Amino acid sequence: MADIARLAGVSVSTVSRALAGSSLVNPETRTRIAELARSLNYSINIGAQNLRLGHNNTVAVIVPYDPQTRQHLSDPFFLSLIGSVADALTERGHDMLLTRVDADRLDQAAQVFHTGRAMGIVLVGQWHHHDQLNSMAVQGVPFVVWGAQMPQQLYATVGGDNLHGGRLATAHLLQGGARRVLFMGDPELPEIGQRRDGWQAAHADAGLQADPALSLAVPFVTGQIQQAVADALARGLRFDALFAASDLMAMTAVNMLRQHGVRVPEDVRVVGYDDIALAEHFHPALSTVRQPIADAGQALVRSLLEQLAGVRSRSIALPTTLVVRASSGGG
Repeated sequence: MADIARLAGVSVSTVSRALAGSSLVNPETRTRIAELARSLNYSINIGAQNLRLGHNNTVAVIVPYDPQTRQHLSDPFFLSLIGSVADALTERGHDMLLTRVDADRLDQAAQVFHTGRAMGIVLVGQWHHHDQLNSMAVQGVPFVVWGAQMPQQLYATVGGDNLHGGRLATAHLLQGGARRVLFMGDPELPEIGQRRDGWQAAHADAGLQADPALSLAVPFVTGQIQQAVADALARGLRFDALFAASDLMAMTAVNMLRQHGVRVPEDVRVVGYDDIALAEHFHPALSTVRQPIADAGQALVRSLLEQLAGVRSRSIALPTTLVVRASSGGG
């Protein structure tokens, strides 16, 4: 900017105003400065300008990265949710910054706000660190989390009704004649824990006791899902239905059951979770609990913008619905 000012014979502040399009600089001078800037390949650092001027139009969407599970952004559910948030931001004239942080250091997400890179944050998932998110809320960081509502929560969440979703999936399997429904998923993750609670509640509703041996704590790692199914079959664990905590987990389990000569749905009925686009085209077509992804993006962005406007945002549980297809004997 100092070079442009010297070449144009004006002050640095005049260059700054001209490049910002200020009417305080006459059109002829603005044009001359713009041409000099182009010839020098000069471009404005928007992040620095926003920080200096005290305003920003960018929302950071952060998907934590867990080095243990190595769950990628290419996960269909993540892509759908990110796309939904992007659509909601675009409709409101906001930019999106997509980034990742270590799942064990969720508090690092606050840096994009403190450094002025983003005016607020949408965080995809609580993972195992609810306490770090509470700490961010105490710091006054504007953010909203796609996740589960939890006790003593100081931050806003938007998420599907996981308890109801787990209940729907399990009740459907029990009503179809199953009596030993295997649950697969990592209950240490808040959303998955609530889905397992729904699995237990559906048994109670039917006057049954859920067998603890039928709850397998399995992370979202393909190899570990395959091993869990193989181990269950090898040790003779009896189950006539399977409720998996995600569609990809359900599909992996179905493929392993096939490899061991177990038919779906004839021998084991299967229900997944999320209703990703691939679920309908899987063979057999996958029964699943649908999360309202289009509504999710709108709700997350609305919650964050309310916070930025000074309104205390409340947590929202979006409705979940059961989609019955061939894998559970329907469709």
